[in-house]
Amino acid sequence: MQVKATIRNLILSLFPLAIKAQTTYLFQDSKEGILLERMEVKAQRDSVLNFSKIHPYSRKQVVPRIAALDNLLQSPSDRYLYASALMASPEWTSVAHARYRSRKPTWKHFYKTPANLVEVDQPDFFLVINPAFQYTVAKEQNNTQYLFQNSRGAHIRGRIANRIGFAGYVGENQERDPLYVQSWVAERKALPGQGYYQAFKKTAYDYFDARGYISFNATKYIDVSFGYDRNSIGNGLRSLYLSDFPNNALFLRLNTRIWKFNYQNLFMELQHADPLDPRQRDYLLGKKYAAMHHLDMALTPWLNVGLFESVVFGRTNKFDFSYLNPIIFMRSMEQQNGSGDNSMAGIDFKANAARRFQFYGQLLFDEFKLSEVRDNKGWWANKWGWQLGAKYIDVLGVPNLDLQVEVNRVRPFTYSHDDSVANYTHYNQPLAHPLGANFQEVLMQLRYQPKPRWTVLAKGMYYFQGRDSAKVSSGSNIFLPNVPPYRKQDYGYSVGNGVRTDVTLASLLLSYELKQNLYLEACALFRNEKAAGRQSQHTTVLSAGIRWNMWRRSFLF
Repeated sequence: MQVKATIRNLILSLFPLAIKAQTTYLFQDSKEGILLERMEVKAQRDSVLNFSKIHPYSRKQVVPRIAALDNLLQSPSDRYLYASALMASPEWTSVAHARYRSRKPTWKHFYKTPANLVEVDQPDFFLVINPAFQYTVAKEQNNTQYLFQNSRGAHIRGRIANRIGFAGYVGENQERDPLYVQSWVAERKALPGQGYYQAFKKTAYDYFDARGYISFNATKYIDVSFGYDRNSIGNGLRSLYLSDFPNNALFLRLNTRIWKFNYQNLFMELQHADPLDPRQRDYLLGKKYAAMHHLDMALTPWLNVGLFESVVFGRTNKFDFSYLNPIIFMRSMEQQNGSGDNSMAGIDFKANAARRFQFYGQLLFDEFKLSEVRDNKGWWANKWGWQLGAKYIDVLGVPNLDLQVEVNRVRPFTYSHDDSVANYTHYNQPLAHPLGANFQEVLMQLRYQPKPRWTVLAKGMYYFQGRDSAKVSSGSNIFLPNVPPYRKQDYGYSVGNGVRTDVTLASLLLSYELKQNLYLEACALFRNEKAAGRQSQHTTVLSAGIRWNMWRRSFLF
């Protein structure tokens, strides 16, 4: 409570008068992201859309830009996504009010625009309320119980006097997941992407998902957000810096967008690795904290290069305010504090080419010593990872057929620390890549929208990982301290060392949008896992369901 009150008072003291044009953000996995991705590549040199590494997207920045780039819409599916994006955010463009108003609102007050159940637009007050619902039923091979997801909730967002923006979501959920996910939950004592949960019907889970934030502008160029939600950095299917895989977290975010620079400061309160027991409800989880900076620079109209730094640290019942400095090298501050906090740094890039291609990548350094790299003896503390990926829009000239391919490789012990607190995790889940460390993977995603309401999405993944045995840490489990007795030696570590495990996963989704943000879906998933010295484990899952204003739950690991 001390940290929350301090951060709140800091915001109020530093920014007592927010200027106009605050923003809210697109919610997780919103379909506007598909259009933004395509328009960014097609425009190639757009000064707004090219700053796309930071998520979630600001409505204030991207929605007016979508409205201004209607000349890029060359297919019925793109035009449909364009109309949907403007309908969903009418507060940021007059086009939506003029062109997409409902002719006959339901009972005169509901669905005044096709995308929003309740919409209030007054001079000093704007409000949108939407229901959220998802029900999916599935059958898994070699599982006598059916799988399901049952979610009900609501979204709300708005602004007050054009000075304060706010948004929130609340949902109640029950689900039974595939057996490989159940094994992951039993091992980690965590539910992927969620926080506190409890057992439901023995092999299912019951959890509450609540998130929200307020936002305002400190100056014309600085957006400030404070709340409890998710953030991510990167253009890939994965991120080696920060992903939306783990649970929501308390955050303070400052985003400065000026000239050829986009600079984000992100401060978070996290839960450290804890033997969470869903049967116990009344005990306080341990806290730790993170500070992250990302500077994105447009070196040319088509090439962006970014610099990243972060630190994760634990202090007994307090935040280290030295890390609130928004312009500082984390490693320098860590040394000045005389601490051994878990700091990282990285560089990333993104380049658009020929209005069809985008190439991107990340390089992350946890610890690195050049002389040890040259010796090539597999020193344990050379902890780093890299990502390379490419997107191909309108493959072979087929409209709305988009391909993305990505490779990720992370050395053993990356993200870990010499204690069980300052590792790069939150609520018993990795902050970045869901596999942790000591792996290499290849991912592929092929998306096709043959007609405006139809989507076919195919995903494929293969990875190998050196997992820990019962007595020896091989550097894959980032929750374990990277010191003896867990780590048995100093040299001889390479990606895949340990109990080598090979995993192949493929999925195919067919989706039809019955009305705005209301989907009928069917999906097939195949997964095979083979660990050295063990019998292969394979499964097939067939599912069907309905989804309304909700993100799709997926378990790509």
